Amino acid sequence: MILALALCLGYILFIWLVFFRLKWLKFNAVWAIVSLWILLHLMLILVIGLRFMTPYSKQARIVQPTIQLTPRLPQPSLVTDVYVSSDVPVKEGQPLFQFDRRPYEYQVQQLQAKLAQTTQDVRILEADVEVAEEKLAKVKSEIVFAKYQRDLATSLASQGAGPEEEAQRWEARLKVNEAAVKECTAELERAKLRHESQIDGVNTRVAQVKAELALAQYYLDNTMIVAPEDGRIVNLQVRPGMVAGDYRVGAIASFICDEGRYLLANFNQEQLKYVTIGQPVEVALDLYPGQIFSGKVGAIWKASRTGQLLPSGRLPEFKPALPDTPQGQFAVEILLDGDQSRFPIGAEGAVGIYTQGMQGKWAALRRINIRIYTWLNWIYPDPF
Repeated sequence: MILALALCLGYILFIWLVFFRLKWLKFNAVWAIVSLWILLHLMLILVIGLRFMTPYSKQARIVQPTIQLTPRLPQPSLVTDVYVSSDVPVKEGQPLFQFDRRPYEYQVQQLQAKLAQTTQDVRILEADVEVAEEKLAKVKSEIVFAKYQRDLATSLASQGAGPEEEAQRWEARLKVNEAAVKECTAELERAKLRHESQIDGVNTRVAQVKAELALAQYYLDNTMIVAPEDGRIVNLQVRPGMVAGDYRVGAIASFICDEGRYLLANFNQEQLKYVTIGQPVEVALDLYPGQIFSGKVGAIWKASRTGQLLPSGRLPEFKPALPDTPQGQFAVEILLDGDQSRFPIGAEGAVGIYTQGMQGKWAALRRINIRIYTWLNWIYPDPF
């Protein structure tokens, strides 16, 4: 910096001595053009130093995280109450909007009754198993009795003490009882399958109804939208009586979060050669003419969409950029000091980064430059 100034001043002194003081040469239009051409090239040292040692950008804006408030309901629902006002700070968990609870309350009550009925049905299934077991035991005992009567009738018939038809009748009765045993065994197995159909020790029908009830309760809870964190809503358009839900496109409001705001500034890529995280920064916001805010570099976003190739079945095609196409820029995230509420979303301004600290000749020139910018904000763009 000092060398550049010394060269410029020395050159001006040389011109003064040669052409005006000692008059060794006559100063004319040709010498004026040559002298000015050399002086401008010497002054480029100052321009280059300022660009790389103290990068400067007038494309800076405050960025705040926003949350799109979308109703999480399965059907269009009526807005019954609005508990928030536009641009009024709210705390996390504070109610914002209330939707009509009645359809969802009715569904919860219906499923609660269904759950009670299903729980009772499980007990009935348990009783069905016991009934099937008793019925099977009864049929088995009838088989034993039928076998005894058949054997007795057959023995008597062989001795001529009884009719042959009686033995045949008990033989047919035994076959009927054997078929009944198979039927009762199948009924018992079916009753056990219905009763023992479980997931994690819970009957599947009960588990299904419990899941439906939990989902209905979830929708009932979401009939009220609360603040996801500390913040505010700007340009509130929601009013009681409007219908929102499944058939609306997009959110009903945008919630601006208080935490996580930062300043994002665009720089030409070569200007970031010496920029690192933590370096001091000065910011002049258009919202506050005549004021300078301090901060530091929080992150350097060395990425741009121009370098992204999307997956496709087509080979990439590269074309030269048009002569008037601006160079792709990188963004720098800047964390401002002080009360963050003073920096609203979308506020714009200018930024100077001091790669060698706040001291030094380059920093002095940039500090003068950014202060000129902020003081000119008193009269720009309309001085009258």
